[in-house]
Amino acid sequence: MVHDALNKTTALKNGSLRHDIHYWVGRDTSQDEAGTAAILTIELDAALGGRAVQYREVQGNETEKFLSYFRPCIMPQPGGVASGFKHVEVNEQEHTTRLYVCSGKRVVHVKEVPFARSSLHHDDIFILDTKSKIFQFNGSNSSIQERAKALEVVQYIKDTFHEGKCEVAAVEDGRMMADAEAGEFWGFFGGFAPLPRRASVDNNEKDEETSLKLLCFNQGKLDPINYECLAHELLETSKCYLLDCGAEMFVWMGRTTTLQERKGASEAAEKLLSDANRTKTHVIKVIEGFETITFKSKFKEWPQTPDLKLSSEDGRGKVAALLKRQGLNVKGLMKAAPAKEEPQPYIDCTGSLQVWRVNDKDKTILSSSDQSKFYSGDCYIFQYMYPGDDKDECLIGTWFGNKSIEEDRVTALALARKMVESTKFQAAQAHLYEGREPIQFFVIFQSFQVCKGGLSSGYKKFIAENGNEDDTYSEDGLALFRIQGSGPENMQAIQVDSVASSLNSSYSYILHDGNTVFTWTGNLTTALDQGLIERQLDMIKPNLQSRSQKEGSETDQFWSLLGGKFEYSSQKIGRENESDPHLFSCILSKGNHKIKEIYHFTQDDLLTEDVFILDCHSDIFVWVGQQVDVKVRLQALDLGKKFLELDFLMENLSHETPIFIVTEGSEPPFFTRFFKWDSAKSLMHGNSYERKLAIVKGGGTPALDKPKRRTPALSGRSTGQESQRSRSMSSSPERSRVRGRSPAFTALASTFESANTRNLSTPPPVAKKLYPKSVTPDSSNTSSKSSAPAAPTGSSNRPTQAPPSKSVKDGSELEKPKQEEAAKEGTDTMTGKLESLTITEDAKEDEPEDDEGLPIYPYDLLKTTAAEPVTEIDVTRRETYLSSSEFKEKFGMAKEAFSKLPKWKQNRMKIALHLF
Repeated sequence: MVHDALNKTTALKNGSLRHDIHYWVGRDTSQDEAGTAAILTIELDAALGGRAVQYREVQGNETEKFLSYFRPCIMPQPGGVASGFKHVEVNEQEHTTRLYVCSGKRVVHVKEVPFARSSLHHDDIFILDTKSKIFQFNGSNSSIQERAKALEVVQYIKDTFHEGKCEVAAVEDGRMMADAEAGEFWGFFGGFAPLPRRASVDNNEKDEETSLKLLCFNQGKLDPINYECLAHELLETSKCYLLDCGAEMFVWMGRTTTLQERKGASEAAEKLLSDANRTKTHVIKVIEGFETITFKSKFKEWPQTPDLKLSSEDGRGKVAALLKRQGLNVKGLMKAAPAKEEPQPYIDCTGSLQVWRVNDKDKTILSSSDQSKFYSGDCYIFQYMYPGDDKDECLIGTWFGNKSIEEDRVTALALARKMVESTKFQAAQAHLYEGREPIQFFVIFQSFQVCKGGLSSGYKKFIAENGNEDDTYSEDGLALFRIQGSGPENMQAIQVDSVASSLNSSYSYILHDGNTVFTWTGNLTTALDQGLIERQLDMIKPNLQSRSQKEGSETDQFWSLLGGKFEYSSQKIGRENESDPHLFSCILSKGNHKIKEIYHFTQDDLLTEDVFILDCHSDIFVWVGQQVDVKVRLQALDLGKKFLELDFLMENLSHETPIFIVTEGSEPPFFTRFFKWDSAKSLMHGNSYERKLAIVKGGGTPALDKPKRRTPALSGRSTGQESQRSRSMSSSPERSRVRGRSPAFTALASTFESANTRNLSTPPPVAKKLYPKSVTPDSSNTSSKSSAPAAPTGSSNRPTQAPPSKSVKDGSELEKPKQEEAAKEGTDTMTGKLESLTITEDAKEDEPEDDEGLPIYPYDLLKTTAAEPVTEIDVTRRETYLSSSEFKEKFGMAKEAFSKLPKWKQNRMKIALHLF
């Protein structure tokens, strides 16, 4: 006769609130009591503004969403009465031996059963809790995933009832007395004996979905509705309906229905289930405009109409008032929704980049000057190597232009897959389309350009056969580029049709016809947008004078090049925003895809035997466990495409949504940020059951010698001191720059590395913005056509970073020899220098420094055209390494005066002096 209610309020990324109300009824609850609980949830929903989804939970048959609130499980209390809402009182004076049965691969259902041999069977997992030891008995028909999840319950019992001080033993079904732990387990049951086959249990309910029945609640009665096709139009906003799906029943309540009508419909659903003795059927009540995905999926079509929702402030106020009346602390609940933030890439942007264009069923490597210039008619493959926490990380991706041909796309995927396979699947993979690139792609390329037309032989042949005009970009022809981005490390120039209708008041543009160059800035642009156009001019038309045009004051020549004036938009081009992430398990069986959502997910839900999909709306990630079959692993991209096609959350996902494929143990930081991540867990050996058993038994994780993955410094739009850290994760004083390498990457490196190629993935700590280094024919001995990905130089060539002065005690072993030597020579050691210098740089104590503490180099070594240029500098600030006198000689002004000039003017002067 136990019934409780749980209200779960979740703040979404869009600023709104989602309410889920669960009312839980005990096994012995009467129909009247269950009806009363149902009515109370209706009243609670009304108090919350009439938008909550209401779930009826029955003891022993709770929904997975409900159980996910009480991980690892709802534990039966001593005495046999289960409650997930009350603290378990532990009697320290005595311990009663208990037997529990566990089932479930994602969440665990736990039930106490009689302590007797007859309770055991082959299908489930049993936990025997004795005074000094906890046994887990694994039924022979149970799966590895179920056994792993049951161990979480064992850990909970160990911590809760034994204060973490008892032994744990695993017993396999069928193991004889020869096994010591098995013998001890069977000793509690009077000795070993084969278990009988489990008798079939009569069940008057069908778990599988039966034919759907729609009933209308009308004046206290339920009237069946006959239909040929279950359509959304059958639901009237002034009525309540019951949709009976067999294992679950939905109560749909129209927006204009009264509170009494909603209560009546809820009571009718309870009575219908009671009369049919359907005690296990789940009841979900939804309000018009706030239907669940599962409910919508029952209909042939569900219109893409905006949700009917109250303002977040109104919703927060209602929740706060309700909780305050119950005496609960509501501090912080009324905070306004966070402002929209610039998306962050969560990737180190100081790595090495290689780009290939797909051509004639092969790939051709691009030079450093061309690798950021893509064509809409072509397909490209890129490989980006960047420093991770304990080894080099690798991202291999494909980019499809909007006009690229299918043959080139198939070739690109096949070649990229071979590259990933050559790394033994340790590289992350990206599948991208023009116009839907993620932030990670843009910050890797930094200055990215998309031109019309194509250069591949397949594209040229296609347009010739179809009689299409070849509009491939020509530097000497007429072209219009839209400039966009969030800063120098994330800017794009997109070629658009050279007509006035392509203009937009929210952007800046570059228009050129031969040597005639115009820049156009819309009235809604910012100073940052205007700064980007100067940088892009240096890429598209360097060393040419441009004529500036402001919206509303254009010259006749400008309009003439565009074919005359036409109307154009002022709305900024929208991009898909990242939404709240959803995790799904994905099972491929005999060609069928079984997808199931995992609620309130954690890293522990990523089981090594399975494939999971993380849906963030703007991107999706396909995570592949180490124990997944190779055939399934090779289908990871197809699984991602199928997920987009199914559109499981009915969010109108584009089939061109970016897909990332990540392998367990090589997860990139832009994936792990969605979890409270411990990299040691993903580096363990064995299946999920063996891994958790090692932890529960107290043996620790086999990979604990690996450092935990830290959240990397972000690269994105930043100012001030933050920008000094944004370009390089490796400049963090808390981590060593010496990184290991996987065997796969070592093998690749030995084939493709050049001894003369310097890896810029570890910049000096004074660097503010370092650009990805290009490993191209210009800088290495790599063949123009390569069949495997190249890797940057090894970690042995990287300097080791000294710790900051505030942590000198922790790093004294590194600095002590140098400090002692300096003391013997009578040289003062400045602790402030330790915050910024590496050990390599400390060795250069005799080099001259300027007022900022930077080393001074002659102009001839700082020039970009130098035969042997200086390496350990910030290549974006070459001028800062000049002496004051030489700076004034070259620039005609002091450093202070130069720093006050506009950025575009500084860059022009630096270009003229070969310092940019």
